Amino acid sequence: MERYEMFNDLIEEINSKRKLMIKVGTTKGLHHFETIQYSEELDKLIYKYQRLTKLSNN
Repeated sequence: MERYEMFNDLIEEINSKRKLMIKVGTTKGLHHFETIQYSEELDKLIYKYQRLTKLSNN
């Protein structure tokens, strides 16, 4: 898989997870365990993206 495709896939996954987190957060509440779970998963994806972009710039 090319680096460009990998970044695009990761960005799509981040956006999808963000939308899901917002949907769950607005329906079940911000403190619901499911919202927090999606938030933590989103944090990991964003961290992975930042790490990959930093590595690709070196």
